[in-house]
This record gives sequence, C-alpha cells and structure tokens, in this order.
Amino acid sequence: MPKILIIEDEASIRRVLKKIISEENETYQVEEAEDGLIGIDMIVKSDFDLVLCDIKMPKMDGVEVLEKVKKLKPEIPIVMISGHGDLDTAVNTMRLGAFDYISKPPDLNRLLNTVRNALDKKELVVQNILLKSKVSKKYEMIGASKAITHIKTMIDKVAPTDARVLITGPNGTGKELVAHWLHEKSERAKAPMVEVNCAAIPSELIESELFGHVKGSFTGAVKDRAGKFETANGGTIFLDEIGDMSLSAQAKVLRVLQENIISRVGSDKDIKVDVRVIAATNKDLQKEISEGKFREDLYHRLAVILINVPSLNDRREDIPLLIKFFSEQIAEEQGTAIKKFSEKAIKLLQEYDWTGNIRELRNVVERLIILGEKEVSENDVKLFASK
Repeated sequence: MPKILIIEDEASIRRVLKKIISEENETYQVEEAEDGLIGIDMIVKSDFDLVLCDIKMPKMDGVEVLEKVKKLKPEIPIVMISGHGDLDTAVNTMRLGAFDYISKPPDLNRLLNTVRNALDKKELVVQNILLKSKVSKKYEMIGASKAITHIKTMIDKVAPTDARVLITGPNGTGKELVAHWLHEKSERAKAPMVEVNCAAIPSELIESELFGHVKGSFTGAVKDRAGKFETANGGTIFLDEIGDMSLSAQAKVLRVLQENIISRVGSDKDIKVDVRVIAATNKDLQKEISEGKFREDLYHRLAVILINVPSLNDRREDIPLLIKFFSEQIAEEQGTAIKKFSEKAIKLLQEYDWTGNIRELRNVVERLIILGEKEVSENDVKLFASK
C-alpha cells in the first residue's frame, strides 16, 4: 500500500490534496504534517513512498525539507508545491533532487500523473537497490582471519580516494572481489566499473580493446569503436592479469596514467578521460621487471597502494565461514534447501591443500552438496572431495 505524506502549513490545502489523492486510488495511505519540522520527524520514524511538500512554510521551508530528506532517505521522491512559483525556484528545487515542481492551485490531471509517476519511480529505485544488494552479495568478502580483516580495513581507507591500487596474489584467491569492493565503496560507485582480462586478449588486439580504434585502422575495423578506458570514463577500470600485457600496451597505459589522455588506434586525436585504475596480477612483477617483461615506471604508477590477497592455505580459519556462505549461495541458485556440513567434514576440508584456492573450494562444496548425504559427512568428503 503506497504511503504518501503531505507537508503543508495550510489545513484547507492539506485536506483538498488528501481528498484528491485518496479518491484517485483507495489503496493510497495519505498522512499530513503541518510544518517541515513535523514532516521530517514523521519521515525519520516511518517509511513513505512519496512526499508532497509546500515551499513557503514557517519553522522550516520546503527547500530545507528537500535537502534534509535527500540526505536522510534519498530514495523518496519529493514533489514541491508552491503558490509563489517562479522559474528560478523550480530549477533550484529540481537541481536539489526534487522529482517535480507544481504551482498552486495544482492542475488535477497534472497532480495525479505526477503522483503516479513518482510512485513508479520509487518502485524502480527500490528494485535497483535490491538488485545492487544482490550484486554486492556476489562480491562479498567472506572471512574473519587477520589477513582478511586487514584487507577490509585497507579497502575502507583507500576506496574513498582516487589512489591507484595493485592487487597481488595467486589465482583463485579473490583479487576481483577486492577490486569490486574498492569501486563499490568509492565516490565513483554510480559510474561504471569496466573489467579487462589482459591475459584473455591477444596482444595484437589489446591496444584496440583498451583505447578503441577508428574505422579502417586495421583489417576488420569496419567502424569507429570506443575502448574500455572511454567506457569507464568517470568510473573505474580493472586491469586483471596486467602482468600479461604487452610492452607496447604498457607504454600507452603509462601515458594514460601520466596525462589522463588516450588516443584511439589509427587516430592522432587526444581524448581526455577521468578513470581510476585498479590492477591485479598473479605474477611477481619485480621479477618480470628484472627480466625486461614489465616496465618499472608503470609498476610504480600502478602500485601506489599494494594489497596482497593470501592463499586459502594461509587463512584456513576462514574455511568454515566460506563453506557456509557457498552452501547458502548454491542453495539460492538451485532453489533447494541449504545443506549442512558436519563438524568432522569441515575439519577435514580445513586440512586439504587448496592449490586452487577459494575457486577450488567452491567447486568442491558444490560437488559435495550434489553428491553428499542430507548432511555432508566426513565420509562424503573422503569420497567426493579427493583431488
């Protein structure tokens, strides 16, 4: 049932607005506040799907209400209503985040259309929040070990900045999770995060993939195409397995980091970009530098902050939490009941040599859920989790 709050100092106008909205749809639950202070208190204590707010009011005017609500509950659409309407006021309230601006006396059809549209928007916002929470859960970092706690602390400190981060660690340890959390906790979270697997792209195509190309610049370039850096403009680019990038591409990435400028393949036109760069590798870049396979100047540009993700063997105390998390995740994906693991089964899994790290553990947990008994036992682990 949609819940609507009318903040208006004139009782007669409140009654008229309430009557119009209630008669439009009987499912609407309409409440009233006689001034901005009371309205804010009601919004803090209850959940509303829409607020209609007068601008000229004693104690706290509508613009102040708008600013406070946008800080407290930014998902609530607010429709501003004023009998002293002018273009500057309308533009100002829209700039501050108002859903719409209506002059008194309001046109009946316009008012009702605005109410319907605002409620539809609120529903979409809620759906997006739920979707984002599911995405966030996908990249959740599970663990309470000293190593993981340290990484979470580092992320909280580094994420709000634009500092470049180099994430190191073996394959399957979850380096991409660190990258996603750095982005999601940053000021760039609303902008795109673009991932590039440098190891999966042929060396002759990596520059086109990163920087784009113009039509005719090489065989197969049938039209202009933006690269990953352009796509990530305003957001974050995650260069995974950067240790596998060719030296020529490394030189161009270095230029981007130095000048925030790219050029598409086949073009001499400079394009300015604003991108935060996060990189990851499973290689020892110091060794790669000594062998002439990686540029030292690029390394120092990338490694402003270094985060090392430990192997699963170095954080065995996190295995019970990971098993529980994966069991719940797999049950949700498959639409089945969550399968429990016995204490002896978990203890045995903690003793394994996890060369494939977390990725391998998840595969084993899924296999045991499918093949094991109602409660996964120590015997199930011996039968089905063998290397």
